[in-house]
Amino acid sequence: MDLSNLDQDRLPKHIAIIMDGNGRWATKRNKPRVFGHNEGMKRVVDVVENSLNIGIKYLSLYAFSTENWKRPQKEIDFLMQILIKYIDDQLNKLVTQGVKINILGDISVLPEKVIQKIEYALDSTKDNNKLILNIAINYGSRQEILRAVNTAIEKGEILADDEFSKLLYTRNQPDVDLLIRPGGEKRLSNFLLYQMSYAELYFSDIYWPDFKLESLIDAIYWYQNRNRRFGGLKWNF
Repeated sequence: MDLSNLDQDRLPKHIAIIMDGNGRWATKRNKPRVFGHNEGMKRVVDVVENSLNIGIKYLSLYAFSTENWKRPQKEIDFLMQILIKYIDDQLNKLVTQGVKINILGDISVLPEKVIQKIEYALDSTKDNNKLILNIAINYGSRQEILRAVNTAIEKGEILADDEFSKLLYTRNQPDVDLLIRPGGEKRLSNFLLYQMSYAELYFSDIYWPDFKLESLIDAIYWYQNRNRRFGGLKWNF
């Protein structure tokens, strides 16, 4: 698809994606849910590549929420395995492309092998800055906010908005401009609630495994046609 029609001056700096619909996509094809997760991981590779080509600077992907621990253990194990596979297969490419990986969430409770892979990926990409790739793992926004509040209380500090933001996993990053949620659901699911105060919310019925470049472009076109007032008004005289 031709990217030249995108307004480069009005690109969202920060896109967040709730990667929803993997299981339902697989079920419709009489396949196990893990088949959908495997296909969904291919879209992760695509969306990182496409974001780089478009010129997006920050990309946040909701990979595994704190609520996802309620899923069957077999499915959880598979999700951990494909995370390891993603790092193994893509890390060298990410380093070359200038992608910096940042983790949103508490990874201390993950399997040790997963923690080691994540820490290696963080260290390998720490000096990159072309695209900041936030991967939310064992993440919940309420928990993130409470963590930040408790940190401020422990320090005995009363913080302004910009100071409080530095206690979040997305410290020193701009707020989310565009949230994309494929899969047909219309909710935020405890994802980046603080950071999405003024985000434009784009919902699509397309399941994540089918959310390819054309769908991403459609979402950005939609965003560029929004009138973002941030609580104010634009007067025409």
